[in-house]
Amino acid sequence: MFIDSVKIKVKAGDGGNGIVAFRREKYVPLGGPSGGDGGKGGSIIFEVDTNKSTLLDLRYNKLIIAKNGGIGKNKKMSGADGKDIIIKVPQGTIVKDLSTGRVIADLLEVGQREVIAQGGKGGKGNRHFATSRDSAPEFAMPGEPGESFDLQLDLKLLADVGLVGFPSVGKSTLLSVVTAAKPEIADYPFTTLIPNLGVVQVKDGRSFVMADLPGLIKGASLGKGLGHEFLKHIERCRVLIHVIDMGSVDGRDPVEDYKIINEELKEYEYRLSERPQVVFANKMDVKGAVENLKRFKEFYPDIKIYEGSTILQKGIDELLYATMALLSVTPKFPIYDSKKEEEHVTYNFVPKQKEIEVINLGNNQWEIISSKATRLFKNTNFDKDEEVYRFAISMKKIGVDKALRDAGAQDGDLVILDDYRFEFIDWWYNIERWL
Repeated sequence: MFIDSVKIKVKAGDGGNGIVAFRREKYVPLGGPSGGDGGKGGSIIFEVDTNKSTLLDLRYNKLIIAKNGGIGKNKKMSGADGKDIIIKVPQGTIVKDLSTGRVIADLLEVGQREVIAQGGKGGKGNRHFATSRDSAPEFAMPGEPGESFDLQLDLKLLADVGLVGFPSVGKSTLLSVVTAAKPEIADYPFTTLIPNLGVVQVKDGRSFVMADLPGLIKGASLGKGLGHEFLKHIERCRVLIHVIDMGSVDGRDPVEDYKIINEELKEYEYRLSERPQVVFANKMDVKGAVENLKRFKEFYPDIKIYEGSTILQKGIDELLYATMALLSVTPKFPIYDSKKEEEHVTYNFVPKQKEIEVINLGNNQWEIISSKATRLFKNTNFDKDEEVYRFAISMKKIGVDKALRDAGAQDGDLVILDDYRFEFIDWWYNIERWL
């Protein structure tokens, strides 16, 4: 089964907690703190595997969770690191963050690896916090949480050349003639339901990858027929071979067919109409094809047309040489929609974003927005007086006290940080722990 789009959730492992421990050995006085660090949480890593051609494996594995890091140990020993999870995906897979639409990774190269969700760092043991004033600290840091994402995975084929045209114009037959691929061939529309790839070997020794793609119909850019399921697979193609049924076997007009297909390419979002085309007039062995070709040239006099028959294998070499020549001078197209650069660029001053933001909620209530303060809060164990004292000192050092005073906060006001509430008393926080 060919699956080219899936949605999954990944969760990297959390870092292990550091521990509080002291060296207690016979004949070793004043051993000191010996709490070890927590282990690193496992990461989620995507890797290109050329043996994969579909995202089928991930269709039934919607939730992928890496192992957490182990807690620290005594004698300054660290906890075990969580094992990374490596997910094998086909070449050409794009990984997007569903919540933002941001492309996290574009997996193009053979063997390419990308860390999609980073495992959390392990917390530090109490041995790191020994000072001349406190030689026996009784607190350690918890591990950091691992990253979590809802992902959209899309497979977009890596082919140099894409075959486009209406159903049953001979695209699959052409692929089977010029490559070792064995696509399904029949005399009914939409025989090809999935893309097929093959390597074309030109007689002069050069080669390229060709993709036979499901046939287009009018309205494909809006999703009709196989719609976007087809169009997204030619986003990476540099050259298109436009196959036309010049014999009008299905009763369609070749002139109108050419116009409709190009309109659909133009309407699609990724500049498909900008791809150079090689036009191939197929089924020239059919009665009436010569007259249709003459009329086609009258409508499109500036277009170079290569004529032949895939069934009789006529005109194929000329078509391949022309395609190879066009490939040699055509660069890769970006698959992301990008705005054209303007001739004049205006640079505007953007002030640096405040590290600490204080929001007045009214009624003597204030909310602190600060990633640094939130991180310190989450890494503090409020069950221990030492850590509470350390947290209060840290808040003052990073400027939270000053920011609150500057905003107008008074002693006894309520301060909210990460949905927890504190009473503001000078530079000390009397923690009520209200959720």
